Amino acid sequence: MVRIRRAFDEQLHALNERLVEMGAFVEAMVDNSIRALKEQDVVLAQEVIAADDTVDDMDLQIEQSCMTLLALQQPMARDLRTIGTIMKVIADVERIGDYAVDIARTAITLADSEFFKPLVDIPRMAELVAAMLRKVIQALVKRDLDLVTEVIAEDDEVDNMWYSLLDELTVMMQERSEIVPQAVALLLVARYLERIADHTVNVAERVAYMETGQLCDLAPSHRTKTESDS
Repeated sequence: MVRIRRAFDEQLHALNERLVEMGAFVEAMVDNSIRALKEQDVVLAQEVIAADDTVDDMDLQIEQSCMTLLALQQPMARDLRTIGTIMKVIADVERIGDYAVDIARTAITLADSEFFKPLVDIPRMAELVAAMLRKVIQALVKRDLDLVTEVIAEDDEVDNMWYSLLDELTVMMQERSEIVPQAVALLLVARYLERIADHTVNVAERVAYMETGQLCDLAPSHRTKTESDS
């Protein structure tokens, strides 16, 4: 029995490591997509798009490993919550990778255009979102509810940045019709970042569930828009 438990713990540890690897990989995709936009680097943007296949493979492999553990080990209570959490988390992480691809595609679209204003707000927003991603993966590994709380608090800041940029660019578009196509594209990028932050909060809430056994929305202002993620 001890041997079986040790083997199970080793498999669960390996799952956590692969999830951390997937999270770090997707975080790099987000960083590179924003850098491609800012530097108008088409090659880097194409690398981000190509990396999506790797994320999909990671997602599938981790899901299959979870299903194998559920079928062969019949985990109970806390272990079952851990495996269930991992399966939910990889769905959110995979979706974040999709948004990085969307940003990269926008970067390619705008690669030959001169920006009508310096890109400051979007990179700043991206830095905060990337920090949230790093924290939530650490929270998952360390079972750290303090980090969960920090991530949820930072989501409000991302929302505020999104609305501020929306207001600013809306006014600029009303005054300068020639910038409308580019401004709309940049607003989409900001929107993608805001959605990445929402998915990061989803992960944080799953970490809290894994630790407490209670599934609740820890961020009343956090709007889950799963139905709009198609």
